[in-house]
Amino acid sequence: MARYVLKFGGSSLADPKKLYAAARKLAALRRAGHEVVGVLSAQGGATDALLAKARQIDPACDGRELDALLATGEQVSVCLCAMALRRLNAPAVSLAGWQAGVRTERRFNDARVLELSGDRIERELQAGNIVLVTGFQGVDDDGDVTTLGRGGSDTTAVALAAFLHADHCKIYTDVDGVYSADPRTHPDAVKFDRITYDDMLALARSGAKVLHDRCVELAKRYHVPIEVLSAAEDVPGTIVCA
Repeated sequence: MARYVLKFGGSSLADPKKLYAAARKLAALRRAGHEVVGVLSAQGGATDALLAKARQIDPACDGRELDALLATGEQVSVCLCAMALRRLNAPAVSLAGWQAGVRTERRFNDARVLELSGDRIERELQAGNIVLVTGFQGVDDDGDVTTLGRGGSDTTAVALAAFLHADHCKIYTDVDGVYSADPRTHPDAVKFDRITYDDMLALARSGAKVLHDRCVELAKRYHVPIEVLSAAEDVPGTIVCA
C-alpha cells in the first residue's frame, strides 16, 4: 500500500465530465488498496468570478474578507468531487483547509504554509476514506482563513505530501509535462522526462506557468518528488526531483 497526494487544477474540474474524470482517478487508486488525498483548486473561472463580485463592492478589496470569500471556490470543488465519488461507490470526505489543519502565517492573500496541525487527515485515511482537501488556503493562529497566492493549490499538495510522508505527489494539469518552452507556441519544444528542482525553479522564475516557484522551493526543501501529468491524457509526465 502506498500513500498518494493528487492535485487537480481548475481546468481539470471545469465541468461535470472533467470532475468525474478526476474522481475516477482518485477512486481507482483507492480500489487498488492505496491511501489517497486529493487537493483541488476552484473550478475554472470560479476564483475570477468571486474576485469580480468583490470588486463590484470594493474596487480595492484585499485582506481578511477577500481571503474568506475566495476560499469558497475550492470548497465547492471538494464538495462536488466528494458527491461524485459517492456516486462511484468510493468513500470520501471533503475538508476545508482549516478542517485539514493546514496552518499558515498570519498574512492575507499570500500566506506561507507553516505546518499540518492535528490528525484529521490521518484519521480519515485510517477510516478508509479518500480525503479531499481544498487547495490554496489554510488558517492562521487566530482561526482566520488565509490564501496562499498564485500557485497555492500546488503548494498545498506539496506541503501535504511532505507532512503526510506521501509516497507519490502527482499534479494534474492541462499539459502533459514540463517542456523547454510553451509547446502551444513553440512546436520544437522538448518535453523533459525528469528535471531537477533547480532547473524547474529557473523555468518558473522565467515565466513558465506549469509550477509556481514557491511550490518547487517547498518540494526541494522537503525532498518531495513531483510528477506533472495531463488530466486529459493517459501518458507519462515529467518528474521534478533532486
